[in-house]
Amino acid sequence: MQRVFRHPSSAAEELEVIEPSKLAIQNVSKSFRGASGGVLALDQVSLNVAEGEFVCLVGASGCGKSTLLNIIAGLEKPDSGTVQADGKPITGPGRERLVMFQEPALFPWLNVFGNVLFGLKLKPNLTKKDRHDVAKYYLELVGLSRFERANIHELSGGMKQRVSLARALAPNPRVLLMDEPFAALDALTREQLYGDLQRIWKARNKTIVFVTHNVREAACLGDRVIVFSPRPGRIREEFAVDLPRPRDINSVDLAVHSTEITKALKSYGQPEGAIAQ
Repeated sequence: MQRVFRHPSSAAEELEVIEPSKLAIQNVSKSFRGASGGVLALDQVSLNVAEGEFVCLVGASGCGKSTLLNIIAGLEKPDSGTVQADGKPITGPGRERLVMFQEPALFPWLNVFGNVLFGLKLKPNLTKKDRHDVAKYYLELVGLSRFERANIHELSGGMKQRVSLARALAPNPRVLLMDEPFAALDALTREQLYGDLQRIWKARNKTIVFVTHNVREAACLGDRVIVFSPRPGRIREEFAVDLPRPRDINSVDLAVHSTEITKALKSYGQPEGAIAQ
């Protein structure tokens, strides 16, 4: 059993007892029906994720990575197999598991502060002052304190994703699920966010499952990189990345890891151009 701080704010400076969080996915399969018939997206996928672990799922587009993330989030149900969080079956969305998507999906009628504050409605026991304190803390954590009153349309793409990250973190979920959140950003902005995300992950000790088709991104961020085959998605291999943090996406050591992962992806028949290096 672990004792951790919920938030470094007046709202939650008390210690809260939290059982070790773990995701347990066993023999999960999922198919979809389309105009041309059924499509098997996931086939007998099994994966365990430990408390505080950063796991990256990598593979070509269409290999079922996002489908698995949606099943963990409770947005989709598997056709067969079991999915558990903290030893309990996942039967639907829950505030202990929050998703950050590729698009920021911010509310344009709310400013930066209002968007982060909105996510705190998931914490019904906080007072108004508590919510404000927590929102300010997370805006500071993502480097946007000076922009809390800015309108969403005034922000760059990278800043919008920072707001989205702060909004996802503010309710203090046990698990953060990230579906290619940096894919639409330019290289320099992504590089900065890689460093920010590693810093925040270490500071808040979150369990993160991160979906990407960018091999170097996966090696930069993950404790483990899980390699998926093309459709139907199956877990073919996993790589432990034991490099010290924070990791530089341009480092030679990281390139060695990403090269090995890329070789594995190609050996399982990934289509040319379907994976980024």
